[in-house]
Amino acid sequence: MARTIKDKEERALVMREYNIILKELMSLPTSFAGCDIIDPNMARLNTFNLNDRFSKDDHLIICMSWTYGSGGSTVGFKLSDKLKINYYDEEIFDAVLKRLEVEQDSVQDVSGYNTDLPDWNGFVNTLLPDNHISIRERLREFSRYHGLSKRDAVFFNQSDLICDMAKKEDFILMGRCGDVILTNNNIPHISIYVTAPFEQRIHRVMEINKGMDEKKVRHLLHHLDRQHSHYYRFYTGRKWGHANNYDLCVNSASYGIDGTVDFIMKMLGNKAVR
Repeated sequence: MARTIKDKEERALVMREYNIILKELMSLPTSFAGCDIIDPNMARLNTFNLNDRFSKDDHLIICMSWTYGSGGSTVGFKLSDKLKINYYDEEIFDAVLKRLEVEQDSVQDVSGYNTDLPDWNGFVNTLLPDNHISIRERLREFSRYHGLSKRDAVFFNQSDLICDMAKKEDFILMGRCGDVILTNNNIPHISIYVTAPFEQRIHRVMEINKGMDEKKVRHLLHHLDRQHSHYYRFYTGRKWGHANNYDLCVNSASYGIDGTVDFIMKMLGNKAVR
């Protein structure tokens, strides 16, 4: 553009300024310096150089988060089948309830989805507030769970269980803040977030659940997104679904379910062969 300026003096001035800016840009670093990394430990665990991240004694652990209606649980299940490793979802939650001797209906599992696309009645039940218990019941819980609320007791026991499993086997873990739990315990893992455009998530839910109308589906998705975001932020301090918090974010609508699985397998490379 500067070369099109007819006035020679103005053209020369613009070109000099352009050269100064270009030299400054060329002098900028092309990689992150140590002072640019906020959390060096997290950066080391969250680099996608899998050969450096995992030692020969480490197990392959993939933590998957996903938005409702994106088919993320199906992706996780198919990926576990291809990798021939275990797949864990609500089994973790159920195991913790048995460990704590907690009744199934007395605490809500908001750290994952019991199924990828539940029916509308199942969704309505999740809307029941958790603040309806009496003060006497709260005090009883306080004593029983060593000063923790029932939900906190479930989370911390769930965290312990996940870390114990990570020492024994390869697996895919769906939700449950697994990525942050393992990072905080210095356990190598891969974190993946699967999502899709909101309108396409609506279409998928309606396609699979024929009895649900669009208004209800919109309400469902908005509610579950808020619920998962609040849960994740409360227990991790991070923003759920933010790209900076994951190794890989995938739009499943761009690839389809099988295409998304194949894409992740390619990203895993040699690590997928064990």
